[in-house]
Amino acid sequence: MLVHADLDVIGPRGDRLTVRFLVDSGAFYSVLPAPAWQAIGLVATRELEFVLADGTSIARQVSDCRFICEGIEAPSSVILGVGDDVGLLGTVTLDTLGLILNPLRRTLSLMRMRLASCAVAS
Repeated sequence: MLVHADLDVIGPRGDRLTVRFLVDSGAFYSVLPAPAWQAIGLVATRELEFVLADGTSIARQVSDCRFICEGIEAPSSVILGVGDDVGLLGTVTLDTLGLILNPLRRTLSLMRMRLASCAVAS
């Protein structure tokens, strides 16, 4: 069963839009469909090469925006979708929001944060 989530995205001018994303814990970056990233005024900051499941390599433009999910707001890199690309929520965005996919309940949950202590040798 597929898991979807509606998140708000905010562009550099403060434009805000709600986008439906397919949650994919196997994807690294999130993908923002072309109409969405154009509506909030994103501009590409770099180009990266990606390998598709069939081994095909493609180059895609990447930018940054802010994501909001259930009151949690955080920045994340995002692939600027082209053509019929759909919204895809990847692990970088999930991590920056402090969320984790619960595959059994098919929901997003707050991540249990861990912090290791470091002692300075004296």
